[in-house]
Amino acid sequence: MERQLFEMLNKAAKEFVQKYVRPDGTLIWRSEWPGMDGSDDPYEGFMYLALLYALGGDEELREMALRIWEGVTWQWTEYGQIYRDFDAYYDWMHHGEGYLFFYFLGLADPFNLKSVQRAHRFASFYTGDDAEAQNYDAEKKLIRSPITGSRGPRHEMSEEDWCTHRGILDNYLAPFEDIPGVDFSSGTCPWSDNQVYRNIIRLMNERMAKGDVPLNLNATGLIAHAYMYSGDEELKKWVLDYVQAWRERAEQNGGIIPDNIGLSGEIGEYNDGKWWGGYYGWRWPHGFLTIIEPIVNASINAVLISGDLNRLRLAREQLDRNWELGHEENGSWVTPTKHFDSGWTAYRLPNPVYPIHLWTISMSEEDAARVDRIDKMPYDLDIDVPEYSGTNPNTGKLTKHYNGNTVQWFHYMRGKNPDYPKQILEANYKLVTRQLEKMRSEEGDPNNWISDGFSLGALSSIHKWQEMCPVYFEGLLQLTLGSPMHTSHGGLQHGRVRYFNADLERPGLPDGTAALVEALNADSVTLNLVNLDLFADKQIIIQAGMFGEHQFEKVMVTSQEGHVQETWPANSKWFLVKLLPGAGIRLHMTMNRYVNRPSYETPWGNPKDAVMISGREK
Repeated sequence: MERQLFEMLNKAAKEFVQKYVRPDGTLIWRSEWPGMDGSDDPYEGFMYLALLYALGGDEELREMALRIWEGVTWQWTEYGQIYRDFDAYYDWMHHGEGYLFFYFLGLADPFNLKSVQRAHRFASFYTGDDAEAQNYDAEKKLIRSPITGSRGPRHEMSEEDWCTHRGILDNYLAPFEDIPGVDFSSGTCPWSDNQVYRNIIRLMNERMAKGDVPLNLNATGLIAHAYMYSGDEELKKWVLDYVQAWRERAEQNGGIIPDNIGLSGEIGEYNDGKWWGGYYGWRWPHGFLTIIEPIVNASINAVLISGDLNRLRLAREQLDRNWELGHEENGSWVTPTKHFDSGWTAYRLPNPVYPIHLWTISMSEEDAARVDRIDKMPYDLDIDVPEYSGTNPNTGKLTKHYNGNTVQWFHYMRGKNPDYPKQILEANYKLVTRQLEKMRSEEGDPNNWISDGFSLGALSSIHKWQEMCPVYFEGLLQLTLGSPMHTSHGGLQHGRVRYFNADLERPGLPDGTAALVEALNADSVTLNLVNLDLFADKQIIIQAGMFGEHQFEKVMVTSQEGHVQETWPANSKWFLVKLLPGAGIRLHMTMNRYVNRPSYETPWGNPKDAVMISGREK
C-alpha cells in the first residue's frame, strides 16, 4: 500500500506542476499583488514536492522543488513582497508556514549551495548580524516587532499592507475592544469600512507594531535550520537564550505567557500595562492556538539542538497553566482560548495534538498523561479524510495541510488499533483521489484565478494552490518516520528514523521498498522493512533521527513475535541493511536519543564543509 501511494503521489505531483507552473518555475497567476501577504501561500502549495522526494519520491521531484522555490521567490520579489530572497516584512505565523518549504529543501538537497548560503543569510536577519535587518535586540533578547523580515522591523504598518485581508477579516473578532464604530461583543469587525479600517491600522501601530510577541518563537525554526547546516554554536545559543527569555517573561507574569513585550522589555508597554492584547495574542481571533504552537515548536527546537529534554518545560508549563484555568462543561473539561479585558473566555476542548508532539520527543508518561486527560472529541474519532486545509467548520477540528490523524497515530504507537497503518493509507488514497478530482475540475483551472481585480474572491485565489494540491501524505510520514506530521506554522519535520538509498546515494527509501515503524520507546524503535522487488537487492541506510540527533547502540533481528534471532553492534547514527529480492526484516534497535549534534549531514558528506561565496566589498 505504501508503494502504491508513492506511485500515485509521484504522478499526481507531476500533473500538479504541469498544470500550475511555467517552465521557468513561476506560477500561472495574476500580474500584480498588493500588500505584505502572499509568498507563504504559493510556497505552501508546492512544499511537499521536496518532502516527498526526501521520503523516497521520484528524482524529478527534487529538481521541480528547487525550480519552483526559485520561481516563487523571484515572482513574489517582482510583486514586491520578497526582498533579498526573504519576505521583506510579515509575521511569524506566515513566515512559519511558508518557510517549511525552505526547511524541507534541507532534507531533500542539503548540498545545494544556494540553500546553504541562504540559510546562513536568513538567520542573520534575526541574530542581529545583518546590518539592514536589525530585527533582534541581543541585549534584551527580544525580536523588535511582530512584523519582521529582510527589511527589518515594521514599526509603522500602512493601510496598503493589510489591503488583501480586509474582506476576509470582516468576519473575524476585532483586534481591540475600543475601536470606534465597532461592537466588540458581536464577534465581527467591519474592516471593509474605510473609517473603521483607518482606526484599526492606527491602533495597531500604537499598540501592536513595536516589541516582541510569542508568535516570534517560530523564528527558532529558521535559526535551528541554519544551525543544522553550519554547526555554528552562536546559532544554538541564540535559540536557547530566546526560549529562556520567554520562560522568564511567563514567570514574571505569574506563570501565564504574556503576549506583548515592549522595546524596553516591559510587559504591556504599549498596551496600558495589559499582558494580553498583543498581535496574534490572547485577544486575537486565533487565541491560544497561535500562542501554544510557537511555544511547542520552539521548545522542541531547543531540545533538538541541546539534547536537554528539560527544554520542553516552557511548553509543558503553558499547557498545564491553561488546563488549570479550565472548568467542566457538559461533562468535559474545557479551557480558555482567549483573554479579554473582562477576563478569560472562549472555552474549548483542548487540542491533544500539542502534548502528542511533546510526547514524541520526550517519550515520557508525563506527556502521555497530558494527552490522556483530554476528552479528545472531535479528535478521537475514526480515521479522518480531512475536507479542509484549516478548521473544519462543522467539527471545529484543525486540519491545516490536511493533517487530521495525529491522535489516531498516537493511539497506534501506544498499542491500540493495530489496523491503523492500513486505515491511514486508505485514507490517504481517498484524500489524493479527491484532490485530483478537485484539481481537474473547473474550479482548478488557473485561468479562472488570474483576474487583476481585488474582489474577495479574486484575493482569495492566493490559497488555491494549497486547496488543489494532491500531494498530501500524512500516513507515509507517520508510518515510515515514526513521528507525527509537523505542526503547520513552522514546525520542523521530525522522525525517529530516516532512510537513504545506498545504491543511488540519495535520501529516501529505494523504489520497491517500504517501512513501518511499529513501536517507539525512550531507548528503542521497532521497524519492519520489506523489498517488494523480486529481482533486485535493495540497500537501505537507516539513520537515527531525522537530523542524525540519535545514536544506535544495537540492532536486533527479530521474528514477528519479537524473538531475537541475531544481534549486531551499531554504535553509530547509521547502519546499512541489504534486502534480498522479496525479503523482509523486522529490526529492534536500541538507541541513545539526542546525543549527536543535529545536522543535514548524509552518509556521503556534510554541508557545513561547503565553501561560501563572498562578494567583493563595496
